[in-house]
Amino acid sequence: MTFQEAAEKCIESKKHEWKNAKHAQQWSNTLGTYAYPIFGDIAVSDVDTDLVLKAIEPIWISKAETASRVRQRIETVLDWARARGYVEGENPARLRGHLDNILAKTAKVKRVKHHPAVPYKQISEFMEQLRERTGSSALALEFMILTAARTGEVRGAKWKEVDLTTNVWTVPAERMKAGREHRIPLSKRAVAILMSIQSNRNPEEFVFPGWKAGTGLSDGALLALMKKIAFGPYTPHGFRSTFRDWAAEEAYEFSNETVELALAHTIKNKAEAAYRRGDQLERRRELMAAWANYIDQQVEQQEQRK
Repeated sequence: MTFQEAAEKCIESKKHEWKNAKHAQQWSNTLGTYAYPIFGDIAVSDVDTDLVLKAIEPIWISKAETASRVRQRIETVLDWARARGYVEGENPARLRGHLDNILAKTAKVKRVKHHPAVPYKQISEFMEQLRERTGSSALALEFMILTAARTGEVRGAKWKEVDLTTNVWTVPAERMKAGREHRIPLSKRAVAILMSIQSNRNPEEFVFPGWKAGTGLSDGALLALMKKIAFGPYTPHGFRSTFRDWAAEEAYEFSNETVELALAHTIKNKAEAAYRRGDQLERRRELMAAWANYIDQQVEQQEQRK
């Protein structure tokens, strides 16, 4: 039995004790994001400390709360597998007397303020300040957040890539990190941003122009804007992580595959890549609409609390 198979059976057996049905999907999403790519197809009996660390150590500091949940869920799955006779010996994901001797203390990690990504539950506070700004950089940054795209993809966007009839932005292969064309469905708010831009929409014109005629925004334009907003020590690229964390914890109706497609991530598992068909454009359209709606609802609630 592989770890993923054990996890799926564990989740199925435990979901009846959870009051909220979305907990099961949260488990699947977080394990699908951080554990399965590392050891999902490995026999559950072969999961050791090194593999557990490989899954959680990269996010132990930057995403302390998420990392803690992932570790706990891995530990629970391995405990389930041991109780069923699939695993013997000590649990390699246990914290006390084991991983706590390797990793930084959780309580101290949670006090670290220098996270690269804005926590998704604070997105309303940031977005409220961002929407008070005007200019190409502010529009580009919000558009980037709504599309979960990379900074360079947004800065280099040209009107010829945007279809306002189907509301799809197609980034050509040569501008994508993975070297493959990427279609991005645009939410109503993302379309509204494009419609608000004063432009003749010449196909070769940059959507978000820079200071000089015929140029796009500079490399540091979005980072400079974030520094002016002074919300925290975050980076524009970090919003992809913000989106990913939101999807794992809140967008439980969407599969991990759909979210990975939205982020244009390369599939490392060759078997999975071989069986993937299509880019789930319409399903991703629903996902990006849900993301935009979440942001708007959080902003509205933030305003009501004032």
